[in-house]
Amino acid sequence: MNIVHLTPYYAPAFAFGGVVRSVEGMARALTRRGHTVTVLTTDALDTVTRCADSADTLRDGVRVLRARNQSTLLRGRLNLSTPFGLRGLAADVLPAADILHVHEFRTVENLLVVPLAAQLGLPVALSPHGTLPLTTGRSAFKTLWDRWISPRIAPHIGALIGLTQDEAAEARACWQSIGQPPALERIVPNGVNPQEFAALSGRESFRERFGLGNGPVCLFMGRLHPRKGAAVLAEAFTQLDLPDARLVIVGPDEGLLEQLRTFAGERVVLTGYLGGADRLAALAAADLFALPAVGEGLPMAALEAMAAGLPVILSPECHLPEAATAGAGLEVLPAVAPLAQALHTLFSDATRRQTMGAAARQLVNQHFTWDAVAEQLETAYIHFIERNRTQT
Repeated sequence: MNIVHLTPYYAPAFAFGGVVRSVEGMARALTRRGHTVTVLTTDALDTVTRCADSADTLRDGVRVLRARNQSTLLRGRLNLSTPFGLRGLAADVLPAADILHVHEFRTVENLLVVPLAAQLGLPVALSPHGTLPLTTGRSAFKTLWDRWISPRIAPHIGALIGLTQDEAAEARACWQSIGQPPALERIVPNGVNPQEFAALSGRESFRERFGLGNGPVCLFMGRLHPRKGAAVLAEAFTQLDLPDARLVIVGPDEGLLEQLRTFAGERVVLTGYLGGADRLAALAAADLFALPAVGEGLPMAALEAMAAGLPVILSPECHLPEAATAGAGLEVLPAVAPLAQALHTLFSDATRRQTMGAAARQLVNQHFTWDAVAEQLETAYIHFIERNRTQT
């Protein structure tokens, strides 16, 4: 099968891009299953940084084609691409493809490429990655986009690949709001590569580097955006009378850093962005993981923490009730009082943390590996392609 993924950004090992890591994981896993995989993307990562790779590269068997963004500032500040030459790249690769899989819905990339795929009779599948609801940010922009542009794109998207049943329901509501019939649905979760987290190193050196001492450490890892919940987590942590415990907040600033600095000190440590070995060392140094976020799809950071053997504290909007059901974590509302209680529960019981961490790793290994996800994607693709053929 020849599969083309369309995504606004793609940079392997880019630690704080959940969509990036998701596309990377599924593309590599599909390649391992013998499929031909091409990623169509752009070169801008943030307001100033462009990917250093060439415009046409082969990485781990995945061909990556990059269009140059005319403005990195628009890409970084407004999540809006200006990809020069993207349609031409698509015109070169789509005629040989069996399916186009697009990532996120309201993108310039989709506006340029999805109608072309439709002209070629190519089935188009969408993974929203938790971005559909207006409540997850940029509501005014999304509203205008849905009024003027979404009706031009949605009719060409015949299949939805939701991370969860909740995301599928969000898609139905979005399609209804723009006056389009619902797309065919399949539920396929995110995944991880368990071997990457099976034997982590750097625990002692990381703790020494950031002065964490020998007490239990709770890790938050994600973008410092208000909806990720780092501020309410920090406030809950400061309610605890556990002088040896530490909260480590890892991630790039997206508007929350100044507020978090009011909590920073010996017990609350802000590391900024950490990538590569430093990111893995942070997981190795932690004893539990917390993500009290709202508006999530299925957070990669939580799956990776569980793969590392960490018990997790998650909000309901992380859409991982399996963690609580499997005894791998606690699901609590993203508010100070319930978070403080959950933190106290796990900080105070090392045996329970160990038991829950083992359950977390087992859960991921059984249900959330990229190889298992790729098998589900393959089945979904075949169904979408056959359905598209019967309709054309």
